[in-house]
Amino acid sequence: MSALSNLLARFSRDTRANIAVTFAIVCVPLISAVGCGVDYSRANQIRAKLQAAVDAASVGAVARTSPAFIAAGAMSADGTIDVGNMDAQNIFNGNIAGSGGYTLTSLTPLVQKKGAIVTATVSYTATVPTMFMNVVGIRSLTMNGSSTATATMPKYIDFYLLLDNSPSMGVAATPADVTKMVSNTSDKCAFACHDYNNANNYYNLAKTLGVTTRIDVLRSATQQLMDTAAQTEVYQDQFRMAIYDFGASSKTIGLRALFNLSASLSNAKTAAGGIDLMGVYGNNDAYTADKDTQFSTVFPAINGQIANPGDGTTGSPLKYLFFVSDGVADESNTGCLKTMKNATFGNISPRCQSPINPALCKTLKERGIKIAVLYTTYLQLPTNSWYMAWIDPFNKGPFGPSPNSEIAQNMQACASDGFYFEVSPTQGISDAMNALFKKAVADARISG
Repeated sequence: MSALSNLLARFSRDTRANIAVTFAIVCVPLISAVGCGVDYSRANQIRAKLQAAVDAASVGAVARTSPAFIAAGAMSADGTIDVGNMDAQNIFNGNIAGSGGYTLTSLTPLVQKKGAIVTATVSYTATVPTMFMNVVGIRSLTMNGSSTATATMPKYIDFYLLLDNSPSMGVAATPADVTKMVSNTSDKCAFACHDYNNANNYYNLAKTLGVTTRIDVLRSATQQLMDTAAQTEVYQDQFRMAIYDFGASSKTIGLRALFNLSASLSNAKTAAGGIDLMGVYGNNDAYTADKDTQFSTVFPAINGQIANPGDGTTGSPLKYLFFVSDGVADESNTGCLKTMKNATFGNISPRCQSPINPALCKTLKERGIKIAVLYTTYLQLPTNSWYMAWIDPFNKGPFGPSPNSEIAQNMQACASDGFYFEVSPTQGISDAMNALFKKAVADARISG
């Protein structure tokens, strides 16, 4: 017994194996901790792959070329887009193909249209089996995630083109063309007047000389605009066009529809080929006495042609009026902004030659119709006595001819904010019309 007691006493005093014993005690939790880190790291790598897949699915499901985006354009009401749900699932599956180490327990794509917004939300749940965490009884890790993407649908827009084809739009289009007309006319006239009573009229002379007039440029620009619209459309029939002018002749003066509102842009382009200068019947003709730019009649008439604008969704298009003119009225109008009195010509009222009255545009704008104005600058014609007497006084700014002329100021006041463009003789009407069109499309997407 004494020997046994001594042995136990020596064992209790011996500390030489403490490190090994301590290591053995802490080894299990230490290995478990390291194992947990390995399991979590592996799970996070898998989570990143799955999250990337749902991100791709949500963004892809609302892309402009996606089935959902295209289908939304044909929907007249809000709701779920089934082809979008299927597309989102296919995109997700394509992105995770070939990957493993997890079990996908659920995938929920939801693609919806609400108003002009298409939204895709894709959610997933997955489990990842553990290796080291089994030691502490955790056999798998559950993870979930989601991704949401939205896209704004393009707006449906109706464009009404109001094109001034009055005799003043027969002026030569460039300084070079003006010089050519002046040099070839006995009265130094730069206008290609389309006089039905005279076979030798200046309209025919301009064609013979190869002179390009403002109406020629406007015709070409309008046709090119239809091509731009066709190239810009995201949805079929997204844009509809209507084309109006001021009448074929002084005999039938008034708002005339060259092309009624239609989504056929190719037919609109064909119709635009018929844009031509208004014809008259001699000097001081019997029908209008040369008063052929009747803004106070045309604007109320075009207002009656344009229905109330909608919100830009299918079946409820926004409304834009494109007004192209040199901005000078010539009409009988007791409310004329300029009283016609001149020392040379005397008082010939009630004829009104005046910058356009912006109040004519106010009525349309108050209805929510956007007005895009393209001012084809009224050229100075110092060799024309009528121009110098009646137009020149309000066709220059405080420092001579400038964009600050009363004509330019009133045309800009007619336009909706940000939708005014003036083209000089050396600038392109076509470029300006296309720029206004693209601005209208961009503006509609933001504020429609």
